[in-house]
Amino acid sequence: MSTLEARRAAKESLLQVDGVTKGFAADAPLALAETSFTVAAHEIVALVGTSGCGKSTLLRMIAGLDAPSAGEIRLGGHRVAGPDPEIGMVFQEPRLMPWLTVRENLRLALPGQGRQAQDERIAATLRQVGLADFGEALPRALSGGMAQRVAIARALVRSPRLLLLDEPFSALDSFTRAKLQRHLLELWQEANFTMVLVTHDLEEALALADRGLILRGQPGRLYGQLPVDLPHPRRRSSPVFQELKEELARALDLEAD
Repeated sequence: MSTLEARRAAKESLLQVDGVTKGFAADAPLALAETSFTVAAHEIVALVGTSGCGKSTLLRMIAGLDAPSAGEIRLGGHRVAGPDPEIGMVFQEPRLMPWLTVRENLRLALPGQGRQAQDERIAATLRQVGLADFGEALPRALSGGMAQRVAIARALVRSPRLLLLDEPFSALDSFTRAKLQRHLLELWQEANFTMVLVTHDLEEALALADRGLILRGQPGRLYGQLPVDLPHPRRRSSPVFQELKEELARALDLEAD
């Protein structure tokens, strides 16, 4: 048993995806078919695959934004039947309210809490993401990387058990993307949340994830997985990292049956 496998075996299973299928109309092809996997607590899993194989559809179902046509998704043993405060979501674009300050954008994620409790939680989260001095800034005053950090803060401000990310850095330049990848790992190492991310970037998947789950075909199905048993931070130029990248690329290039 590898170090990674031993670590996963020692942890509780947090997320269970069991036989999930998704179709959007009775006469339309399925988007995703009979997909099953589990994710351990504090694990990072990357969903990788070519366009149209159902990665984002799967992530939206895990988030409770869409319902499976068949199968079931459970978080901590409880069925996901809609948006859940224990699940945070970061999209490809920050999706901030342009007329609200950074602080007020985060406040939207904390309904039902008293204002003092909200302010304390917001201040702590902005410190986490390195934006303590930008609480009163409007989104138009932020760089792309800063806006995406606000989006991450908005997802983390409720202290979710599971953080979902749908290609969160794909619109950023390579330097900013690498910087935010490192920062996200630091947040994950400091806190006790689990991550599932969708990405087309093989290096991003291998730099962040404990496992890559490979989706293929139309409808998408789980084709296989690639454990990434490397310590953080990972040196992308290392021979082992490059071998894993080639293995992942080969799996994605295979013709669908």
